[in-house]
Amino acid sequence: MIDVALAHLTQRLNQWLRLRLGVQDDLAVAAPLQELDGSAVTEASNRVAVFLVNLERDTLAHRQTYATGRGSSRTVDSPEPVHLNLMVMFAASFTASNYREALKLISAVVSFFQGSPVFDRQNSPELDGGIERLSLEIESMDVSTLSNLWSILGSRYVPSVLYRVRMLAIESETVRAQPFRILTPSHTVVA
Repeated sequence: MIDVALAHLTQRLNQWLRLRLGVQDDLAVAAPLQELDGSAVTEASNRVAVFLVNLERDTLAHRQTYATGRGSSRTVDSPEPVHLNLMVMFAASFTASNYREALKLISAVVSFFQGSPVFDRQNSPELDGGIERLSLEIESMDVSTLSNLWSILGSRYVPSVLYRVRMLAIESETVRAQPFRILTPSHTVVA
């Protein structure tokens, strides 16, 4: 599901950037800035790289009991889904001669997600069936935290913005039990 969420955000961003900037090519790509060996990812060159920085469990998510088969004599007992927040970086990877383009694209990213901070079935009918909703919030970092993050990423800072993508629920496909339910009789017996 994480890959699907990142692909959806990248696709919607690309649609908006093509309309806003009047270009034909995709300007955002779901890819890191660097390969594991430290070399640059060529697909991310002169584009906005969209990549996962961290996952965190959402402990404030409202939990629901998932029982299916309403009206039948069986229910499905499955583990509760885990609710995740994704920390997603949007980084403009441009050469020094195109620095202004990098700034322009990061501004466009912020503008897009400011105007469309939530993706659900209402505004994104193509959203994968396993995702109910994606909600984006810009994440502020002080210079020290930002420096640490880019050090961990093994890269030099490029114009970027970090978003917290809330509420990706991942459900287990494991069924623990399918107990029978006792139903109330639907007919009354008259003596």
